Amino acid sequence: MTLEEHYRTLAPRLTNWLIASGSPYAQACDLTQETFLKLWSMREQLYDNDAAVAGLAFTIARNLRKNQIRDNQRIVFTDQPLPEEAVENNAPAAEDMAYVRQRIQKALEQLPPLLREAYTLFQIAELSIAEIARETNATENLVKVRIHRAKAKLRELLSDLQH
Repeated sequence: MTLEEHYRTLAPRLTNWLIASGSPYAQACDLTQETFLKLWSMREQLYDNDAAVAGLAFTIARNLRKNQIRDNQRIVFTDQPLPEEAVENNAPAAEDMAYVRQRIQKALEQLPPLLREAYTLFQIAELSIAEIARETNATENLVKVRIHRAKAKLRELLSDLQH
């Protein structure tokens, strides 16, 4: 698979994962672009292994994000306010969605970092258990346990939202 094909398949997953990890949309897009610029500069050294390239892309993005957070010294998870027109046009639904989004972000913040990372890589970035294990230097069983514990904790924290 060419780097362009990798970009088409990985960029949306990578961007969504960065957003779920707390990056604002524009910042997530920038980090995704920067990740692929780094991959482009390494293109001669890349093996023709789709899983390895995907793992490398997520590792680069995670490190870029950590560096950016460290440099800016700001909170990782922030809630972005809804645009004024969205609130005015559909106030009750917009308020409900903003409330649910805020609750989900706060619940994610309460997860231990290792559980949050495994959960977002699996649910948001749609990486396989094997890819997450390679990415985090953990065994596949440990990754499964972390995802299970994260889901259980989120279910507990958000139990009042369930119908």
